[in-house]
Amino acid sequence: MAVPDLPAPRTVRRGNNLDDVRRNNLAVVLNLAHVRGRLSRADVTRATGLNRSTVAGLVAELVELGLVEEQEPGMTHHAGRPSPIIVPREDVVAIAINPEVDAVTIGLVSLSGRVLKRIRYDTARVPTPEEVINIVAAVVAGMRGELDSSFRTVGVGVAVPGLVREIDGEVVAAPHLDWHGVPFSAMLSAALKLPVTTANDASTGLMAESTFGAGRGGRNHIYLNGGASGIGGGIAIDGHPLLGTSGFAGEFGHGLVNSNGLTCHCGRQGCLETEVRQAPLLAALDLSGNEVEKLDSTLLAQFSRPGGPEPKILELVHQQVGYLSESLCSIVNVFNPELIILGGFLGTLYATEPERMEEIVKAKAMTGPDADVRIVRAVLGLDLLLVGAAQLAFASVLADPASIAEPEALIS
Repeated sequence: MAVPDLPAPRTVRRGNNLDDVRRNNLAVVLNLAHVRGRLSRADVTRATGLNRSTVAGLVAELVELGLVEEQEPGMTHHAGRPSPIIVPREDVVAIAINPEVDAVTIGLVSLSGRVLKRIRYDTARVPTPEEVINIVAAVVAGMRGELDSSFRTVGVGVAVPGLVREIDGEVVAAPHLDWHGVPFSAMLSAALKLPVTTANDASTGLMAESTFGAGRGGRNHIYLNGGASGIGGGIAIDGHPLLGTSGFAGEFGHGLVNSNGLTCHCGRQGCLETEVRQAPLLAALDLSGNEVEKLDSTLLAQFSRPGGPEPKILELVHQQVGYLSESLCSIVNVFNPELIILGGFLGTLYATEPERMEEIVKAKAMTGPDADVRIVRAVLGLDLLLVGAAQLAFASVLADPASIAEPEALIS
C-alpha cells in the first residue's frame, strides 16, 4: 500500500457513474471528520458544496458502516434547529508499531487519531525482526479479548527507522537495527492475520503532524525526527509527500555538517546524525537509554535554572544546536519550505535555544525578506510515531470507506 497523501481538502466528484461518485464522496466526508474530529452536517455542506440532503445521505451511510457517529449538538447561538455533530468512531482502531534499537512500542489508535493504549517493551539488545514480531504478537494476543469484544481493527501500521520500499513494505536497510532486506510487512501480516503497512518512521511522523499537529493546514513543510536510531525526515511539497523513486527521500541525517566529524555507519564523515545524537544528551543528564521519556523535562529544567545549565551540558547542547542549525540552512536552501517541524530530541534541542537556531537559519539560509521559514516543535510528543503509523493502516478505509464492509478489505 502506498503512503497516503498528506491531509488536504478532497475533491467532491460529480459524474455519471453513481457508485464511484458515492464512494468518492463518502471518502470526502470521512476525511473531513477524521482530520477535524468534530463537525456538523452544516460544516460538511459548506466545505463540500454538496446539498443538505446529499450530505445527510452520506453521513447516514458512514454511520451504517460504523465509521462515524452523530451526537447531539451543544449550545448554539444560531437560529433554527442545530445540526447534529459528526465524530469518528473511537472503537474503529489500528494497531501501531515502532521498533527501535532499545525498545518496541505498540499502540492502539482510534480513527480520531487518539492513542488509546501505549505499551513500551524495553529490549536488552537491538531486536531482530523475528523478535519484534514475537513481542508484537504476544502483546496483541494479550489484548485479543478486548480487541474482539470492544473494537474493530482495520489493520496494522509500522514506523521503522530505516529505508522502507513503498510498494511492499520491505525494510531495505535499517542500519541501526541491522535489518537488511527484511519483508517485514509480509512477515508481520502472516503472524497477526491482519493487513500490515510499513514505512519510514520520519515519513509517518510527517503524516501525523500534518494531520493532527503543527503542520495542519500547511502545504510545503519539512519534518525532522531525532531518536535512538538517528535522524530522518519527511518532505511535503504542495500537500503531497515527496517519497523519491523507491520511497527513500528525506534521509537528512546523512547530510554533511562537520568535515572533521565522526565516521558514520554510511561510510561518510561528519553526517548530521553522527554529530547530533540523543545518547550523549542522556549520558550528560545521567539518564539511561530506557529513560528517554525524561529527556525533555530534564534538559529543559537545566536551562530553566537560575544560574543556567551545567557547563558540560551547555557546551554539548550549544554544539548540537549549531550543527542542527547548519543542516536546517541547507534544507531551507534546497526546499524553500514555509515550515520546519522538529520532533523527538531535536524538538528538545530547539526548545533550549530557539532564538539562536532561528537567527542562524535566518542569517545563513537563502530566503527572501518575505519568505522567512518558521521552525516549530512537533506537538504530538511521544504519541507522534504511533499516530503516524496508524495513518498507514487507516489509509485504505479513508480512501474508500465502503470497502470496510467488504470482507476481503481486511485480509492481507
